[in-house]
Amino acid sequence: MEDTTHTPAPGEAVTVPAAAQPSARTAQATFLAGLQAGMMAVIVMLGWLGVSALWQGHTFWTTPNQMATLFHGGAAIRGGIGPFTPSGIAMYVVCYSLLGAGFAIAAPRRLTGLGMMLAGVLVAVGWYYLWFRVLGQSVMPLVWMLHSERPTVFGHVLYGVLLARFPVYLGAAENTNQPRLNTNQHT
Repeated sequence: MEDTTHTPAPGEAVTVPAAAQPSARTAQATFLAGLQAGMMAVIVMLGWLGVSALWQGHTFWTTPNQMATLFHGGAAIRGGIGPFTPSGIAMYVVCYSLLGAGFAIAAPRRLTGLGMMLAGVLVAVGWYYLWFRVLGQSVMPLVWMLHSERPTVFGHVLYGVLLARFPVYLGAAENTNQPRLNTNQHT
């Protein structure tokens, strides 16, 4: 059998086979869809945590202020929105958006809608235990001590349910990549 592979010479252009290109685009689209699903889900989760904090007699901004202690220590604990609140929100949005992207890449495509939702909830609750229980004690002790456990776990369940919707964003991303007809041209 003859070897048909070709090693390009220095400076020679390398062409990628057309069959290999869509998989890279699909992986990128999947990553971005997961990023978007994670971002939308964490916004809903933060909204839930804010409302539950109000029900408990705290301020809406308690959860982001607690997360801001990771960067600013006890000075971030305020009775309302403060100068450190945006860093707490940013920490949630960045971490949970990336978690969404990782989930979208790793989730098996053969799962049904219910299976995807259950996988999303398992990942989210597993992340809660890793982030708030295991790492929280050593990396962010104020967050670990001050967070409300039950509302936070339920917030992660909400996050997981919404995270499983990443295929919806994947479909939207694929539709925007298709060529469009320019209807403004005069003939």
